[in-house]
Amino acid sequence: MRRSLLSILAVCFATMTSPAAHASGFEEATGRFANLALSCIHTEYPNKIAHVLNSAEDARTPSQLTPAFYGCFDHHSSVHGHWLLARLARLYPQASYTPAARQALAKSLTKANLEAELAYMNGAGRAGFERPYGLAWMLQLGAELRQWAKQDQSVANWAADFAPLEQRAAGQFKSWLPKLRTPMRVGEHSQTAFALGLARDWAVEVQDTAFLALIDERAMTYYGKDRDCPLRFEPGGEDFVSACLGEADLMRRVLAPEAYAKWLNIALPTIPRTASADWLPVGIVTDRTDGKLAHIDGLNLSRAWMLEGMAAGLPTADKRRLALLAAAKAHRDIALPAVTGEHYEGGHWLGTFATYLVTQRGLKVDD
Repeated sequence: MRRSLLSILAVCFATMTSPAAHASGFEEATGRFANLALSCIHTEYPNKIAHVLNSAEDARTPSQLTPAFYGCFDHHSSVHGHWLLARLARLYPQASYTPAARQALAKSLTKANLEAELAYMNGAGRAGFERPYGLAWMLQLGAELRQWAKQDQSVANWAADFAPLEQRAAGQFKSWLPKLRTPMRVGEHSQTAFALGLARDWAVEVQDTAFLALIDERAMTYYGKDRDCPLRFEPGGEDFVSACLGEADLMRRVLAPEAYAKWLNIALPTIPRTASADWLPVGIVTDRTDGKLAHIDGLNLSRAWMLEGMAAGLPTADKRRLALLAAAKAHRDIALPAVTGEHYEGGHWLGTFATYLVTQRGLKVDD
């Protein structure tokens, strides 16, 4: 009898020691996510673009404007769909879907396509293009290609050709953050904390110490003195990331465990010290054909990895880890079976969030 996605992942997580050791057990589960990306990264329509036209010449199709990242409904989903394929192909090189993933990446990540992407980003009026969410995922894709190139020389050209886009994305953060006086505390694309977490992991990978210092300073300025973050008001009806957990997942990257434990006492004082999950009810999706309402599936996925990250950031003996991991499991258990691709409204992006969760990307920056 065919095992469910959830049962496969449960077995894998119970015994996982390294990605390579359990490639065969993960293949069925991760193959579903890979197929979601494969089915959309070169699917141009439907398409939602956020595009500044500087002249009539700019009235062009998505694939003409951004020839590397035009599928998956919007630019940022295309970028992180490519990240999904790069991550799974790197971690599971013998998986049945890996040849197709590599072929798809080769089609997109040509030097000409990436140069056109850079020219688009450098166009007049586009300083804020995909800022901050899409830029953060662009950095994640760059980090994944860099790590893959260390293992596989054939990927080196992709990483080298992508590097100018990384630098452009990082440069947009570096010019913007010093001017951003207060963060965006929302549950969608403009959330500051979520983007800074992804960007910081890239800075660790490339050893950009100046960028790391800037992110850490901004994190402390924005969130260092937070008190009683209103988790009781979450989720908003269209959230796909948690404002409170997002900043907590960022701060565990910035602070040492003992300092993080003290910060969490004040910022989120209601976290229990027992293995209970009911302190954070899972989000409920009422209509998966509605692209905005389907965001809640993503919220459950991102909450799961944020809760795991928070637990990892605390001292081992901290009893709040029990509650954090219990809530993470509850969210993971309801979220992963929902990543089916039945509806394109969620199928064009939820595979990325599922992959980020099950491969523990946020916990394994240097894997």
